[in-house]
Amino acid sequence: MDRTERVELTALCMICRGNEILIQNRTKNDWSGYVFPGGHVEAGESIVQSVIREMKEETGLTIRNPKLCGVKQFPIENGRYIVFLFKTDRFEGELCSSEEGEVEWADRSRLSSYALADDMEDLIKVMDSDELSEFQYIIEDEKWIVALA
Repeated sequence: MDRTERVELTALCMICRGNEILIQNRTKNDWSGYVFPGGHVEAGESIVQSVIREMKEETGLTIRNPKLCGVKQFPIENGRYIVFLFKTDRFEGELCSSEEGEVEWADRSRLSSYALADDMEDLIKVMDSDELSEFQYIIEDEKWIVALA
């Protein structure tokens, strides 16, 4: 059995400020709506360093002490796409948007008023949970089904 598969590695981060979280109104169509900022892990880059770099590039903030709080994965052609989910409340700098999308602080109690990406609510459940650590898309009968574990 071949245990090697093609894998794309990415990371995103929920940056918290009290009862607010930083969200990005993403401009790309492949995961549109309000999401957490993030991006690809570059060749040779550590996962933690990638999320620190991506937050600086997309939000202007320098995050500290990002904690891995879960993994999201879904199938791609000949492999899988893995997203490392981080969370932090330690940051500095001046908030600014990027070409990836406008960023803003959103009160958690008002998240339902935003046009969130389709799976954001489940993603937040995993990132906030002490019991959950994985968000996985499984394809059954050509339908994408969310499995949380």
